[in-house]
Amino acid sequence: MRKIVAILRGITPGEAEDVAKALIDAGIGMIEVPLNSPEPFDSIMRIAARFGGAALIGAGTVLRVEEVARVAEVGGRLIVSPNCDRGVIAATKTAGMTSFPGVMTPTEVFAALHAGADGLKLFPGSLIGTEGLKAMCAVLPSNAQVYAVGGANAANLAEWRAAGADGFGIGSALYAPGMDAVTVGERAQALVAAYDGSLAG
Repeated sequence: MRKIVAILRGITPGEAEDVAKALIDAGIGMIEVPLNSPEPFDSIMRIAARFGGAALIGAGTVLRVEEVARVAEVGGRLIVSPNCDRGVIAATKTAGMTSFPGVMTPTEVFAALHAGADGLKLFPGSLIGTEGLKAMCAVLPSNAQVYAVGGANAANLAEWRAAGADGFGIGSALYAPGMDAVTVGERAQALVAAYDGSLAG
C-alpha cells in the first residue's frame, strides 16, 4: 500500500463515495474525513461500508477520546489528529485502530511513540520544512513512520522523502470542497505517479 493519506476536509456525505472511489481507483489506499467537515461520521460510514475492505478509512482532526469511539462505531479504522494527546492515542489502540497523532517537536515525537502511536503526522510540514525533518530523523528510531502533512504535494515528494519522510498526508492538493470526483481522480493519478517516481529515485 502506498503511504499516502488523502485528507477530505470539507467533503459532504453525498459526494463521499464517488470521491473515495476515484482515490482508490488511482491507487490511494488511506482516506481520512476530518471531523470539522459537514456530517463527518455519515461520510466515514458511507466510505467504510463500501470500501472498508479495500482501503484504510477513518477520521482526521480527532481531538477527544469520545470521538475515537464514535469513529469506530461507524466503521472507521484510522485516527489522525493535529496534536499529540496520549488519551486519544491510548483509546485508538485499545479499539484496535491505527493511530497517527500530530507532532512538531522531538518531545512530541517521543511522547507519541511511547504512547503507542503507529505513525507520526509531522504537522505543519510547511513550517518544519525538510531541514527540520532531517534533523529530527537523526534521533528517531529507524522503524518510526513519519508522514509529512501540510506542504507536501506532487512537486516536492522527492525532497520530503530525501529528508526522511516515509509517507504523506495530502489535502487541498487532492481535494477541495465542491471538487468533482473526476478532477479528484486526475489529481490523485498525478500524485501517485509522483509518489512512485520518488521511490524509483
